[in-house]
Amino acid sequence: MNRFGSPLRGAALAAWVLCASFGAQAALFEDDEARRAILDLRQRVETLRQQAEQRQNDENAQLRRSLLELQTQIEQMRGELQRMTGQNEQLTRTITEMQQRQGEIDSRLKQSEPSKVTVDGREFTADPREKADFEAALGIFRGGQFAQAQTAFAEFVKRYPQSGYNASALFWLGNAQYATRNYNEAIANFRSMLSLAPDHAKAPEAVLSIANCQIELKDTRAARRTLEDLTRTYPQSEAAQAGRERLSRLR
Repeated sequence: MNRFGSPLRGAALAAWVLCASFGAQAALFEDDEARRAILDLRQRVETLRQQAEQRQNDENAQLRRSLLELQTQIEQMRGELQRMTGQNEQLTRTITEMQQRQGEIDSRLKQSEPSKVTVDGREFTADPREKADFEAALGIFRGGQFAQAQTAFAEFVKRYPQSGYNASALFWLGNAQYATRNYNEAIANFRSMLSLAPDHAKAPEAVLSIANCQIELKDTRAARRTLEDLTRTYPQSEAAQAGRERLSRLR
């Protein structure tokens, strides 16, 4: 017998030791495989993490580029909108200016267009300038500036030979000349007025004024004939009444 007892028990023990040794080696082998699997898994996880991070970085970079492009487009659109707004404002100003100019032109055209006027009961068409010149000359006469009025009315008749104002202008011209003692010239213009418009509202006054000029010239015979013509031609006029009174004094 050996120290392990019977040969059978020794063989069993040897077998157990051998199995234990194999088991330990198997356990060590399994631990190495597990460590390698864990390291491999960690590497794969790290690779996946890095790939995901790279994708995230790429996506962020793409988003930044897209945002920058969008901002650029927005700025361009804002600039275009400002430009178009400026053009619209300029167009609005231009249209307003054109409308103002059109209004001014229309106003000037209206001011320069002939219009109907009524003077001493006679209606006719006159240009604005023609009307203004006549009224200016009449204003001078009424202001007592007879010499200047004489010049103004003489120039008016010369400037507007076909004017509807001419009968009235000749009447006031004759009165201005009477006031400045230019009796012969006054008589000539009163007669021109009567020849031009014998039915004029101031025709009776013109006849009476001729008689007054003749009286001033000491031509009593001519004055008497003129007053007789006045009372015969315009019997119902105030001038005829004054002529009758004057005629009675001449006798």
